[in-house]
Amino acid sequence: MPQTGLLARIEAKPEHAAQVQELLRNALELAREEAQTVSWYSFRLGPTSFGVFDTFDDEAGRQAHLNGRIAAALMEIAPTLLASPPDIREVEVLAAKLP
Repeated sequence: MPQTGLLARIEAKPEHAAQVQELLRNALELAREEAQTVSWYSFRLGPTSFGVFDTFDDEAGRQAHLNGRIAAALMEIAPTLLASPPDIREVEVLAAKLP
């Protein structure tokens, strides 16, 4: 079972919500390339609100993800497409049901 994770809330500027949604959909391919990422989800909370939740077996996996291509892409678009910087929080996984 994964031990650690990240939860990110992302608020798009209204005129850029479709672009942020597309970026998050396309990020799935990057997540699949990350050997240390156990699970990765992107989701929509509202018209301009999005999120990402991912899990890792250990802190090394989490740090690899934070230093990876998805985080870099998110930080690159932040000034232009986002209403505010992403709110990224480290979480401890207490229980999980995985396939």
